[in-house]
Amino acid sequence: MSRPMKETPARSDAVRNRERILQVAMTELTVCPDVPLSAIAKKAGVGQGTFYRNFPNREALVLEIYRYEMQQVATAAAELLCGRTPDAALREWMDRLARFAMTKAGLADAIRLVTSAPGGPAKPGPAPVMEAAATLLRANEEAGTIRPGVTPDDFFLAIAGLWQLDPQEDWQPRAARLLDLVMNGLRAGAPATDSYGTSAGGPTRDEPPNQRAPVPRR
Repeated sequence: MSRPMKETPARSDAVRNRERILQVAMTELTVCPDVPLSAIAKKAGVGQGTFYRNFPNREALVLEIYRYEMQQVATAAAELLCGRTPDAALREWMDRLARFAMTKAGLADAIRLVTSAPGGPAKPGPAPVMEAAATLLRANEEAGTIRPGVTPDDFFLAIAGLWQLDPQEDWQPRAARLLDLVMNGLRAGAPATDSYGTSAGGPTRDEPPNQRAPVPRR
């Protein structure tokens, strides 16, 4: 019986180099959309040859950052459902989606530069994130933790305010408030909630245990 091949050190180093370039490039391009690629390579600690083997031009780099961040968010949906209740998984995924929205906003100028030229590449579509949202919504509807009939299109219309936030400002508190409002709206009318719109199984993320109504004494 053949044994599975282990990842070689060279392959592991190549993956780390690629991910380090993507992380540095995301930060640098957010600050300056036309930052020299040589500056990104230097900050990532890789040589020019390594850099261009991974990303032969600016277009390839910018679009790969966008695809990479989107895929990270999409993959997180199934991972969260494995270790959390469906509603907790959805709410945490919404936080990750907010971070992706801020990444997309920060890279907007860089993306526009590489996709607006004649014959330039098209911006990747949102299919992976839409599919992830559909998975989470379906799991919650089956568990009775959100109102039935919510589609991915409905969901993204509800959270559209995320894309109005400024990534250069302190966006996290505003995003959290917005997403809590959306989550409370999704829970309203859910089969598994009581008449107050709270989870029948216990306090929600937004309701500490000590704020629940006291049980009257007989």
